[in-house]
Amino acid sequence: MAHKMVLHVSPDPKGTYSYAAPEYVATGHLHSKSDVYSFGVLWLEMLSGLRVLNPNRPTEHYNLLKGAKPYLSNRRKLLSLVMDEQIEGQYPSKGAVLAAKLTVKCLETEARGRPSMSEVVRTLEKIQAIKHKP
Repeated sequence: MAHKMVLHVSPDPKGTYSYAAPEYVATGHLHSKSDVYSFGVLWLEMLSGLRVLNPNRPTEHYNLLKGAKPYLSNRRKLLSLVMDEQIEGQYPSKGAVLAAKLTVKCLETEARGRPSMSEVVRTLEKIQAIKHKP
């Protein structure tokens, strides 16, 4: 039988809504992988160079999570539409693909589908170890 670890229940969820895990927003329950979701949002902001919510973007792209998710699984679209153009060419494409895959895993709607933070760290170490190839 699967065990779900709930760390805290808040009658009034607090925090920045766009970074909060779906289970916390819906129920006020923090799961052991709630922070992984928040990391995924921050990681996507870092990769794209964009804030998660931006009222200056067109309505369909106001929420970076909704706008970017479809592109994270497509290597060509990832490199041309998601990655911050200010850092273009300063990273190996293999690292960008691994970073995108990590983002997708961290942003899983269901907490049980997300990696643990130790798995996130191992993936980040793999990304860092990739040598830049022209």
